[in-house]
Amino acid sequence: MTDLTGRVAFVTGAAQGIGRATAERLAADGASVIVADLNADGARDVARAIEKDGGRALGVGCDVSDKDSVESAVANGAEELGPVGILVNNAGVIRDNLLFRTSDEDWTTVIGTHLNGAFFCARAAQKYMVEQRWGRIVSISSVAALGHRGQVNYSAAKAGIQGFTKTLALELGQFGITANSLAPGFVETDMVRQTAERRGVDFDAFKADVAKRNPMRRTAVPGDIAGVISLLCSEDASFVNGQIIYVAGGPRN
Repeated sequence: MTDLTGRVAFVTGAAQGIGRATAERLAADGASVIVADLNADGARDVARAIEKDGGRALGVGCDVSDKDSVESAVANGAEELGPVGILVNNAGVIRDNLLFRTSDEDWTTVIGTHLNGAFFCARAAQKYMVEQRWGRIVSISSVAALGHRGQVNYSAAKAGIQGFTKTLALELGQFGITANSLAPGFVETDMVRQTAERRGVDFDAFKADVAKRNPMRRTAVPGDIAGVISLLCSEDASFVNGQIIYVAGGPRN
């Protein structure tokens, strides 16, 4: 367990999956957590669960693709829990299709959520971090950043996250702020399950096939990702900056 006592974290897409696991892990490690999600009711449910376990949290509705929504959520969270020192850019959507079938809307939605969202959130949070001369920004990329058939929009967005992260590291390091990115592979989340269902694929069979091809012979669960995020937010990782960490059980899985 890492010690994040006294820190305030803003976690996006935190009503479920990796975001929820991250919010709960950071709270367990001592941070106060602003649980942000487009699903405001879900965000508040997670915040209540954290508080029931003895943590300190606030659930807020937030559309990361909307600048005003982000700035309002960050400001409200900071007013309630204190200045933000940790930002986890996790919110994401999938609109998979081959290039010639990808609509303008599907392209814009995915890029807007992942890339615009990371930009709006980082810009809103960094001012608090600069004032504190301390900060941690962790943005979720994906192995799809290396290219993945049927995910032209998602792959482009996740590759963009990696360049975005490295640039933040160069600009903000002088203020004691680190910026890193995690690139998971297959993770057992509701979003992945729903994607399998849309394709008419049995989720358990899909998962078993992925596990068979993974060097670890299993698939990841959200807690596997949350644990690495917590480490990157700790003092033990204070000199880890501008890195892309593949949390996939192997080089690319």
